Amino acid sequence: MSKPANPVTLPLADYSPKHFLLAVVDRVATVTLNRPERKNPLTFESYRELTDFFRACAMDEEVKTIVVTGAGGNFSSGGDVFEIIGPLIQMDTKGLTAFTRMTGDLVKAMRACPQPIVAAVEGICAGAGAIVAMASDLRLAAVGAKVAFLFNKVGLAGCDMGACAILPRIIGQSRASELLYTGRFMTAEEGERWGFFSRIVTPDAVLPQAQLMAKQISDGPTFANTMTKRMLAMEWAMSVEEAIEAEAVAQALCMTTEDFARAFEAFSNKRTPVFQGN
Repeated sequence: MSKPANPVTLPLADYSPKHFLLAVVDRVATVTLNRPERKNPLTFESYRELTDFFRACAMDEEVKTIVVTGAGGNFSSGGDVFEIIGPLIQMDTKGLTAFTRMTGDLVKAMRACPQPIVAAVEGICAGAGAIVAMASDLRLAAVGAKVAFLFNKVGLAGCDMGACAILPRIIGQSRASELLYTGRFMTAEEGERWGFFSRIVTPDAVLPQAQLMAKQISDGPTFANTMTKRMLAMEWAMSVEEAIEAEAVAQALCMTTEDFARAFEAFSNKRTPVFQGN
C-alpha cells in the first residue's frame, strides 16, 4: 500500500490516468475501469487514483457530469483477489484499518463530488464494484447484469464502504439485509424493480444511454444540479422540518443565479433555455 497514486492534473480533459481510462466529451467525463481480462478488479493504486480523480472533479468546472463503466462486458469484480485480498491477510490491525479507511474514501469522494455520477452496469458488478455503482447517483443496467455485495462470502461483514448506510436507502432495509447477509447476486430485473437501477437496456446500449442521460443533466443548470446532489445527501440526517427549511435556503440561492433568469427569459419568449452554468 506504499505506492503513490498517479497525481491528478487539471484540466481533466488532458489528464491521463494510469489505472483507468478517461474521456471527456461534451462536458461528460467517462471513467472506464479497464482490466477486462480480470473483470476490472480494483487495486490499492486504482482505489487511490479514483479517489483523487473524484476529488479533483470539484475543481474542474468544464466537467458537468460523470459516467462510470467497465471494459469488456463487465463493470467490476471488486477488489483484486491476488493484489488486495492476499496482502490483507498479512497486515496488522493498523494496516487493515488504513486500508478500509482508504476504500471508504472513494465513496466519500464520489458523494462529495459536485457532479452527478451515472453508472453504466454490465455483466458482473460485485464487491467493491457494487459499492461504486451504489455510490453513484444514477444507475443503468444492461440485460444480464448481476450485482452482489460479496463481503459475507469472504468472511467479512456487509458493513463495508457505507453499504449499511446507503443500500437500505436505495432498496429498503429488508432487501438490503438479504443481499448483505447472503452475498447473493441481485439480477438486473430485481435491481430495477427494487429501485437500484433506473432502467434496463441492451448491453450495446447501456453506455450510450448512460452518456446520453449524463449529457441531458450536463445541459441543465449546473449550480442547481450541484445543489440537488448536496441536498439529497444532507437531508438523510435531517427531520422533515429541517429539510424543508434547508431546501428553502438552497432554492433561494438558486434563484440568484443567472441560469434562473435565463430560464425565465427563454420561457417568456417561448424558447428552450440554454443554461451556462452560472
